[in-house]
Amino acid sequence: MNEMKVPIVELSECIACGVCVETCPEIFRFNDTGYIEVIELAVYPEPNVNDAIKYCPVDCIH
Repeated sequence: MNEMKVPIVELSECIACGVCVETCPEIFRFNDTGYIEVIELAVYPEPNVNDAIKYCPVDCIH
């Protein structure tokens, strides 16, 4: 499994559509205020994060 650095969600661009949460619920979630956040993990699987990046409609995941 390929590993990558921690993904970052640019909240100023995020529309909170939830595609990343639906695509990778093990990596992304909605926090208590309704914003997307990255779950703290020891390893971030690159294929999963790349799927979230690919399907994000506003390209706010880096």
